[in-house]
Amino acid sequence: MSLPTVILPGYLAGAAPYQEMERSLKDLGIRATTVPLTRWSWLPTLGGRSIGPILQPLQDAIEQVLEQSGAEQVNLVGHSAGGWIARIYLGDQPYDVHARDRQRQVIWQGRSRVARLITLGTPHLSQERWTRRNLDFVNQTYPGAFYPEVDYVCVAGKSVYGQRNWKGWFTYNSYLLTSGCGDCWGDGITPVEAAHLEAAKNVTLEGVYHSPQAGVNWYGTPEIVKVWAAYLG
Repeated sequence: MSLPTVILPGYLAGAAPYQEMERSLKDLGIRATTVPLTRWSWLPTLGGRSIGPILQPLQDAIEQVLEQSGAEQVNLVGHSAGGWIARIYLGDQPYDVHARDRQRQVIWQGRSRVARLITLGTPHLSQERWTRRNLDFVNQTYPGAFYPEVDYVCVAGKSVYGQRNWKGWFTYNSYLLTSGCGDCWGDGITPVEAAHLEAAKNVTLEGVYHSPQAGVNWYGTPEIVKVWAAYLG
């Protein structure tokens, strides 16, 4: 039987858009819970500030799932920014790159509670100045698939090629701000290269978009969930 799964939403997203993903996992026989965030939960993190206000609900959700299920570990699924935030949660070094955190004990040591981490369209790189402080901390402190006892699976969508024209302006610039290269493939937000990590199981899914929208597949579409859920073990 698969371990229970906890879903961490992406930046500025609440739990509601992940109900389809949660139901799809449950239909596969996998107990799934989404961290109960709202869009307002992200307000204290704006402008590249501390993501401690997201790490605490993540910790609470995992502890609750472990208590209710009797399991010793969970599988953790992080969509978009949720993937790199989860990497901070796994770690054993003080997350103290922001003034508000320097006088507190901010060490989550979550890796003992997490068997595997699946990231979905996560920008593990960034050139954007508002996110650099957090992501530089992650990549300098926990580079790549850092903990050998955790099974890292990094899923990228390949659906939109960035083009420097009026039609592709948004995607091109999103890719450029993430990886430094705009003319490449990605999920419309995160380029494939940035969604993968060194030494992880890196998976690329054709035709998958970053976020839910009518008429396209995204990471939470049932048929796509079935593909990456195979890695949950």
